[in-house]
Amino acid sequence: MSYRFMRVIVMFDLPTTTSADLKEYRKFRRFLIKSGFIMQQESVYSKLALNSSAVEAITSNIRKNKPPTGNVQLLTITERQYSSIELIVGNRESEIIDSDERLVIL
Repeated sequence: MSYRFMRVIVMFDLPTTTSADLKEYRKFRRFLIKSGFIMQQESVYSKLALNSSAVEAITSNIRKNKPPTGNVQLLTITERQYSSIELIVGNRESEIIDSDERLVIL
């Protein structure tokens, strides 16, 4: 058996308008976390797989546990492709003053 590390990326858009929808959303999210998925950003999770047969097991498990409504998408890429992801972060505006102006003398 050869090892070719791959990533399974799950992207989902589930309705959250009713309490039943919220329950299904939480149930699916908990399933992903218990299955070893890591949150990349809101509604985007990824998991490392050893080879293509492990990917098949992961995808069939997701199909069995998918919510009755909403959209769930799976993307499988190699670990080499995943490592080329470029993270671009913008500036976050904050109301916290990070200078001498914060100094309070008692």
